[in-house]
Amino acid sequence: MDVKHEPARRGSYAVGDERRTRILDTAVAHFAQLGFRGTSLARIAKDAGLTQGGLLHHFRTKEALLVSVLEASDENDIEQFFAEECATVAEWFHRLVDLAAHNADRPERTRMFNALVGESGDPEHPAHAFFTRRYRTLTADAAQSLHRGVDSGELRADTDCPAEARQLLAVMDGLQLQWVLDQSVDMPGQLHAYLDRLYRALSTAGTPLPDAARPRG
Repeated sequence: MDVKHEPARRGSYAVGDERRTRILDTAVAHFAQLGFRGTSLARIAKDAGLTQGGLLHHFRTKEALLVSVLEASDENDIEQFFAEECATVAEWFHRLVDLAAHNADRPERTRMFNALVGESGDPEHPAHAFFTRRYRTLTADAAQSLHRGVDSGELRADTDCPAEARQLLAVMDGLQLQWVLDQSVDMPGQLHAYLDRLYRALSTAGTPLPDAARPRG
Protein backbone atom coordinates (compact mmCIF):
# COMPACT_ATOMS: atom_id res chain seq x y z
CA MET A 1 0.00 0.00 0.00
CA ASP A 2 2.80 2.41 0.91
CA VAL A 3 4.65 1.65 -2.30
CA LYS A 4 1.57 2.32 -4.42
CA HIS A 5 1.06 5.80 -2.97
CA GLU A 6 4.74 6.87 -2.96
CA PRO A 7 4.70 8.39 -6.50
CA ALA A 8 1.73 10.56 -5.54
CA ARG A 9 3.55 11.85 -2.50
CA ARG A 10 6.65 12.62 -4.55
CA GLY A 11 4.48 14.46 -7.03
CA SER A 12 2.97 16.50 -4.22
CA TYR A 13 6.43 17.37 -2.92
CA ALA A 14 7.51 18.44 -6.42
CA VAL A 15 4.52 20.77 -6.73
CA GLY A 16 5.33 22.26 -3.33
CA ASP A 17 8.98 22.79 -4.29
CA GLU A 18 7.95 24.44 -7.57
CA ARG A 19 5.59 26.81 -5.76
CA ARG A 20 8.24 27.67 -3.17
CA THR A 21 10.76 28.42 -5.92
CA ARG A 22 8.19 30.56 -7.76
CA ILE A 23 7.49 32.54 -4.59
CA LEU A 24 11.20 33.11 -3.96
CA ASP A 25 11.83 34.23 -7.55
CA THR A 26 8.86 36.61 -7.44
CA ALA A 27 9.93 37.98 -4.07
CA VAL A 28 13.38 38.83 -5.46
CA ALA A 29 11.80 41.10 -8.07
CA HIS A 30 9.57 42.81 -5.51
CA PHE A 31 12.29 43.33 -2.91
CA ALA A 32 14.61 44.67 -5.65
CA GLN A 33 12.07 47.25 -6.84
CA LEU A 34 10.36 48.23 -3.59
CA GLY A 35 12.67 47.20 -0.75
CA PHE A 36 11.34 45.32 2.25
CA ARG A 37 8.95 47.95 3.56
CA GLY A 38 7.42 48.69 0.17
CA THR A 39 6.73 45.04 -0.61
CA SER A 40 3.50 43.28 0.32
CA LEU A 41 2.81 39.56 0.58
CA ALA A 42 -0.47 40.06 -1.26
CA ARG A 43 1.28 41.43 -4.34
CA ILE A 44 3.94 38.72 -4.25
CA ALA A 45 1.24 36.06 -4.02
CA LYS A 46 -0.70 37.57 -6.92
CA ASP A 47 2.35 37.77 -9.19
CA ALA A 48 3.34 34.22 -8.22
CA GLY A 49 -0.13 32.99 -9.21
CA LEU A 50 -1.15 32.03 -5.68
CA THR A 51 -3.59 33.16 -3.05
CA GLN A 52 -2.11 34.91 -0.04
CA GLY A 53 -3.11 31.86 2.00
CA GLY A 54 -1.16 29.66 -0.41
CA LEU A 55 1.91 31.83 0.07
CA LEU A 56 1.52 31.78 3.85
CA HIS A 57 1.53 27.97 3.72
CA HIS A 58 5.21 28.20 2.72
CA PHE A 59 6.27 31.43 4.47
CA ARG A 60 4.37 32.51 7.58
CA THR A 61 5.55 36.15 7.52
CA LYS A 62 7.16 38.66 5.17
CA GLU A 63 10.22 38.61 7.43
CA ALA A 64 10.54 34.83 7.04
CA LEU A 65 10.23 35.16 3.27
CA LEU A 66 12.92 37.84 3.15
CA VAL A 67 15.43 35.79 5.13
CA SER A 68 14.67 32.70 3.00
CA VAL A 69 15.34 34.69 -0.18
CA LEU A 70 18.68 35.92 1.14
CA GLU A 71 19.77 32.53 2.50
CA ALA A 72 18.83 30.71 -0.72
CA SER A 73 20.82 33.19 -2.79
CA ASP A 74 23.94 32.80 -0.66
CA GLU A 75 23.64 29.01 -0.60
CA ASN A 76 23.42 28.89 -4.40
CA ASP A 77 26.51 31.09 -4.77
CA ILE A 78 28.53 28.98 -2.35
CA GLU A 79 27.53 25.76 -4.11
CA GLN A 80 28.32 27.12 -7.56
CA PHE A 81 31.58 28.96 -6.89
CA PHE A 82 33.06 27.94 -3.55
CA ALA A 83 32.04 24.35 -2.85
CA GLU A 84 35.64 23.27 -3.47
CA GLU A 85 38.53 24.89 -1.61
CA CYS A 86 40.84 26.86 -3.89
CA ALA A 87 44.42 25.61 -4.19
CA THR A 88 45.86 29.12 -4.48
CA VAL A 89 44.90 32.73 -3.81
CA ALA A 90 45.12 33.32 -7.56
CA GLU A 91 42.44 30.69 -8.16
CA TRP A 92 40.25 32.23 -5.45
CA PHE A 93 40.60 35.68 -7.03
CA HIS A 94 39.42 34.28 -10.36
CA ARG A 95 36.38 32.74 -8.69
CA LEU A 96 35.51 36.14 -7.24
CA VAL A 97 35.62 37.58 -10.77
CA ASP A 98 33.39 34.72 -11.95
CA LEU A 99 30.92 35.58 -9.20
CA ALA A 100 30.90 39.25 -10.26
CA ALA A 101 30.17 38.20 -13.85
CA HIS A 102 27.36 35.97 -12.59
CA ASN A 103 25.89 38.88 -10.62
CA ALA A 104 25.91 41.00 -13.78
CA ASP A 105 23.81 38.29 -15.44
CA ARG A 106 21.08 38.44 -12.76
CA PRO A 107 20.23 42.13 -12.35
CA GLU A 108 17.12 41.64 -10.22
CA ARG A 109 18.98 39.70 -7.53
CA THR A 110 21.84 42.21 -7.59
CA ARG A 111 19.45 45.17 -7.27
CA MET A 112 17.69 43.38 -4.42
CA PHE A 113 20.97 42.88 -2.57
CA ASN A 114 21.88 46.55 -2.81
CA ALA A 115 18.42 47.72 -1.78
CA LEU A 116 18.27 45.44 1.26
CA VAL A 117 21.83 45.85 2.49
CA GLY A 118 21.25 49.61 2.60
CA GLU A 119 17.98 49.26 4.49
CA SER A 120 19.47 46.77 6.93
CA GLY A 121 21.68 49.37 8.54
CA ASP A 122 18.64 49.96 10.75
CA PRO A 123 18.99 47.54 13.71
CA GLU A 124 15.22 47.02 13.61
CA HIS A 125 15.26 45.84 10.00
CA PRO A 126 14.47 42.10 9.66
CA ALA A 127 17.61 41.54 7.55
CA HIS A 128 19.93 43.35 9.96
CA ALA A 129 21.01 40.18 11.76
CA PHE A 130 21.44 38.32 8.46
CA PHE A 131 23.73 40.93 6.90
CA THR A 132 25.69 41.46 10.12
CA ARG A 133 26.35 37.73 10.31
CA ARG A 134 27.01 37.51 6.56
CA TYR A 135 29.71 40.18 6.53
CA ARG A 136 31.34 38.76 9.63
CA THR A 137 31.48 35.34 7.95
CA LEU A 138 32.61 36.67 4.57
CA THR A 139 35.39 38.72 6.14
CA ALA A 140 36.62 35.74 8.18
CA ASP A 141 36.50 33.42 5.15
CA ALA A 142 38.33 35.92 2.93
CA ALA A 143 41.00 36.48 5.59
CA GLN A 144 41.42 32.71 5.92
CA SER A 145 41.92 32.36 2.15
CA LEU A 146 44.63 35.02 2.29
CA HIS A 147 46.23 33.39 5.34
CA ARG A 148 46.53 30.14 3.38
CA GLY A 149 48.40 32.07 0.71
CA VAL A 150 50.78 33.43 3.34
CA ASP A 151 51.33 29.96 4.81
CA SER A 152 52.06 28.46 1.39
CA GLY A 153 54.51 31.21 0.50
CA GLU A 154 52.31 32.59 -2.30
CA LEU A 155 51.73 35.86 -0.42
CA ARG A 156 54.13 38.00 1.57
CA ALA A 157 54.52 37.14 5.25
CA ASP A 158 53.63 40.70 6.33
CA THR A 159 50.20 40.64 4.62
CA ASP A 160 47.51 42.06 6.92
CA CYS A 161 44.92 39.44 5.97
CA PRO A 162 41.90 40.80 7.92
CA ALA A 163 42.46 44.35 6.61
CA GLU A 164 42.94 43.19 3.01
CA ALA A 165 39.82 41.02 3.30
CA ARG A 166 37.67 43.97 4.41
CA GLN A 167 39.02 46.21 1.65
CA LEU A 168 38.46 43.52 -0.97
CA LEU A 169 34.83 43.09 0.07
CA ALA A 170 34.36 46.87 0.07
CA VAL A 171 35.65 47.06 -3.52
CA MET A 172 33.36 44.24 -4.64
CA ASP A 173 30.28 45.82 -3.07
CA GLY A 174 31.23 49.29 -4.31
CA LEU A 175 31.58 48.08 -7.89
CA GLN A 176 28.29 46.24 -7.57
CA LEU A 177 26.54 49.43 -6.41
CA GLN A 178 28.02 51.40 -9.30
CA TRP A 179 26.90 48.68 -11.72
CA VAL A 180 23.33 48.79 -10.38
CA LEU A 181 23.27 52.54 -11.01
CA ASP A 182 24.95 52.32 -14.41
CA GLN A 183 25.16 48.95 -16.14
CA SER A 184 27.79 50.22 -18.57
CA VAL A 185 30.25 49.68 -15.70
CA ASP A 186 32.28 46.55 -16.43
CA MET A 187 31.92 45.02 -12.98
CA PRO A 188 33.93 41.80 -13.56
CA GLY A 189 36.53 43.62 -15.64
CA GLN A 190 37.07 46.32 -13.02
CA LEU A 191 37.25 43.70 -10.27
CA HIS A 192 39.82 41.71 -12.22
CA ALA A 193 41.94 44.84 -12.66
CA TYR A 194 41.80 45.55 -8.92
CA LEU A 195 42.66 41.96 -7.99
CA ASP A 196 45.55 41.98 -10.45
CA ARG A 197 47.01 45.06 -8.72
CA LEU A 198 46.38 43.51 -5.32
CA TYR A 199 48.09 40.27 -6.34
CA ARG A 200 51.14 42.16 -7.62
CA ALA A 201 51.34 43.99 -4.28
CA LEU A 202 50.87 40.94 -2.03
CA SER A 203 52.48 38.04 -3.90
CA THR A 204 56.02 37.14 -2.92
CA ALA A 205 57.07 37.16 -6.58
CA GLY A 206 55.35 40.48 -7.31
CA THR A 207 53.91 39.01 -10.51
CA PRO A 208 50.59 39.75 -12.24
CA LEU A 209 47.58 37.61 -11.43
CA PRO A 210 48.07 34.34 -13.37
CA ASP A 211 45.45 33.34 -15.91
CA ALA A 212 42.60 31.20 -14.63
CA ALA A 213 43.51 27.51 -14.56
CA ARG A 214 40.15 26.52 -16.02
CA PRO A 215 36.94 28.28 -17.03
CA ARG A 216 33.94 28.16 -14.71
CA GLY A 217 30.30 28.10 -15.86
